[in-house]
Formats: sequence, C-alpha cells, structure tokens
Amino acid sequence: QVQLVESGGGLVQAGGSLRLSCTASGLTSRYYTMGWFRQAPGKEREFVAAINWNGNGTLYPDSVKGRFAISRDNTKETLYLQMNSLRPEDTAVYYCAADPNGGVWASGAYAYWGKGTQVTVSS
Repeated sequence: QVQLVESGGGLVQAGGSLRLSCTASGLTSRYYTMGWFRQAPGKEREFVAAINWNGNGTLYPDSVKGRFAISRDNTKETLYLQMNSLRPEDTAVYYCAADPNGGVWASGAYAYWGKGTQVTVSS
C-alpha cells in the first residue's frame, strides 16, 4: 500500500521561504514520476511541479517558475519542494503525488496522493 506523507508547511511572511517534504512508503520501484499540486479555498487544484524518476527532468508552470524547485532523494524515498519568494497567492494546501507512469506530469492523473500540508503566506 502506497502512502505519501507531506510535511513542512506553515505560516510565512511574503518574500520568505519554506521547504516541503513528502515521504513515500510502499512504492514498488523507484521509477515513479512525482509531483506537487496545490488547492486554495474555492479554487481548483493547480499543478505546481513535477519530476521524473531520476531527477533529470522537471516541469513547472509559469506561476512558480524561478521561485520553486522540486527535487527528490530516491535513497530516502523523499520528494522536496523548495519554495522561495513566497507570495500571498501561494497560500494553499499542498499535495504530493506519485505515479508509476512517466506521462502524467502536469495532469492530475496521478495514482497516489498525500493528504496535504497547509502553506499560508501573509502579506
């Protein structure tokens, strides 16, 4: 049974930084694409970042490009999201996702999801 557990969320002032972590268990191989999504109150879930199985490929939307960085440590089965220059509009619940197929990337079609961690950015 695959489990994804996010941590590292919290309250930060605009311009500050946070690092989210997602610890995975139960993955049957290391060949998983992993991603971060977020959902603010009253809004649809939004793609934030994705990374391929070996970390050589990443993808970001324009809204976070240059401010956020996704990375992974397969030896620790952990996914990270370094978030810098945070803005109030980055406030949301952030979700980690994993999928054994390589084509999911920015789509929401990931097989496994965590329960999320709240990030709140004050102005």
